[in-house]
Amino acid sequence: MQSSPKQPAQQNCDLLIVGGGINGAGIARDAAGRGLSVILCEQHDLAQHTSSASTKLIHGGLRYLEYYEFKLVRKALQEREVLLRAAPHIMWPLRFVMPHDAGQRPAWMIRAGLFLYDHLARRKFLPSSKGISLRNHLAGLPLKGIFHNGFEYSDGWVDDARLVVLNALDASERGANILTRTKCVNVLQEGKSWRVSLESEQYGHIEVHAKAIVNATGPWTEQFANASDATKISHGMRLVKGSHIIVPRLFEHPYAYIFQNPDKRIIFAIPYQEEFTLIGTTDLEYRDDPGKVQINDDEINYLCQMANRYFTKQISSTDVVWSFSGVRPLLEDSSQNASAVTRDYRLELENNIAPFLNVWGGKITTYRKLSEEVLDILLPCLDSNSPTWTAVAPLPGGDLQQANTLVTSYDFASFSQHFSKRHPWLPIKLAQRYARCYGTRATRMLSTVNNLSDMGEELAPGIYEIEARYLFEVEWARSAEDILWRRTKCGLHCNTEHVKRLQEWMKQMTL
Repeated sequence: MQSSPKQPAQQNCDLLIVGGGINGAGIARDAAGRGLSVILCEQHDLAQHTSSASTKLIHGGLRYLEYYEFKLVRKALQEREVLLRAAPHIMWPLRFVMPHDAGQRPAWMIRAGLFLYDHLARRKFLPSSKGISLRNHLAGLPLKGIFHNGFEYSDGWVDDARLVVLNALDASERGANILTRTKCVNVLQEGKSWRVSLESEQYGHIEVHAKAIVNATGPWTEQFANASDATKISHGMRLVKGSHIIVPRLFEHPYAYIFQNPDKRIIFAIPYQEEFTLIGTTDLEYRDDPGKVQINDDEINYLCQMANRYFTKQISSTDVVWSFSGVRPLLEDSSQNASAVTRDYRLELENNIAPFLNVWGGKITTYRKLSEEVLDILLPCLDSNSPTWTAVAPLPGGDLQQANTLVTSYDFASFSQHFSKRHPWLPIKLAQRYARCYGTRATRMLSTVNNLSDMGEELAPGIYEIEARYLFEVEWARSAEDILWRRTKCGLHCNTEHVKRLQEWMKQMTL
């Protein structure tokens, strides 16, 4: 583990990526792996905004079929298993149960939609959908007795913020320069390249000369494109706010739920961090600062009411232990309902001597494919023809098969058991969390540790110095919030004193 070296005041690169969300990090990884010199700048922390505020699903988007988004759903379903193979420590299959409400979508329509969902793309290991009796199914126990039948289907779960960090880490290890807390303040075209001014909290002013720029700023895409020299905007953004709540566990089985509501919207109720249930999401038009989005009381009450419609255990705003909101940057279309706005993406290459590519829209499930398409567009402009590679490459920590000769890379349970046996002095819950968060990189993090006393001070519940130092030196964490809510979810078990102690420790690291 090494601290980042001091950045030179002037740098040259093939590609400058502005934005450290999932699209920016994915593009940086793909580009670095194809031999380009890459700089990525992010004004805040990696995944601090939209990319850590999702429903945390790797899915085709069952409800998008209702809006005839067949191409998008097929593309997402194809990517679903590619991603599950790439990082089985932070992504895994999940079975969803949909109780049937006779007052909502008819059963035949749901069966037809699930048939399409099963067959729009090839499935190699995820089981198909089926009808179920909730009276005889484990997932029926927490539900009100009025729900007798339902459906079960497959999708995937992802730790969204860690997915961003792992893409950035892979990019860095392939030569990319990842600059967090670094704002792009000026962009000027100079002949066949760009002169860009960056302001970094850590390094001060940095001047970058880039052959090409990718605008992957998410909710700020239109704003950044308008502020850049020699760009022409042909697409608009539609910002949609999505909020989620976390409550104490409402059920103990491993299934998740998808609920149909009277307003034709759906919400999910998903097992979360073993002791909790995640409920979301809302879809509201948003016109304020994307960096200051917050859940409001109406959204909390809405999510509680929709959950209460199905579960016997009732909840209210007082049960909410944590909430988060994000702004989804969607392509502007003619949809009147925010839920109906397309989740597809569009890539717009400015017709300039110096390439400037805007990324409009997108979703987590299709980020890798989006990144691949960005490079396919840009490489001819940069006189390069490197082949695609990310479809078969594991993300950092995802090489479980090499770690203990697993029969299948999806067998995380075997890896976790193997990891615990190698570190018998670790408390079992901590060993399981390390295996989940870091995969095979957990062994690297613990390479100098032989017993619990070597881990250093426990700065916050479950956060020892050895992990905090790793996150600071390797994964760009610079604040207690970075560690407690994006690199881990240990903030769910912390009080203000824990946060203060960890923040003080982080300050000492930066001196």
